[in-house]
Amino acid sequence: MPMSDNPIQLVSPAFTHGTVIPVEHTCEGQDISPPLSWTGVPVERRSLALVCDDPDAPRGTWVHWVLYNLPGESVELSPGIPALPELPSGARQGRNDSGEIGYNGPCPPAGKPHRYYFRLYALDILLTLPHGVTKQELEQAMADHILGQGTLMGVYQRGSEAAGRRGG
Repeated sequence: MPMSDNPIQLVSPAFTHGTVIPVEHTCEGQDISPPLSWTGVPVERRSLALVCDDPDAPRGTWVHWVLYNLPGESVELSPGIPALPELPSGARQGRNDSGEIGYNGPCPPAGKPHRYYFRLYALDILLTLPHGVTKQELEQAMADHILGQGTLMGVYQRGSEAAGRRGG
């Protein structure tokens, strides 16, 4: 399926594109997922998927969140999505690079700020993946099914000793 020429607009009331992710959404705070909302999703979508990763992590890109089979009619995610394999909506969560199900917020080592990319994908199918898949497994399953994509990037820099225990 061809991708739409118009990108999905992915936003958060917690931070804007290119700005600092609030501490409550990191390992130095409550480590809860940020609220997200979107517009401009292609009308023919059957489901949505979301990935959050950090390309600046010392050992390569670090995956913080894998979420898929969000209902196609969804327009937002509330803050603090629980770390459940399957959500009441039927959405499923994969494994982040800490080996856990659900969101795992920014936790960079000391040094320069890291970039965190939240990418929302509109898909023409409902994926038949079990919960707990990796980003790579999700990307393989989504290949040739992406109708549109939106990106929101936030930054975070270590501010206390709590950060740096994980990869990014």
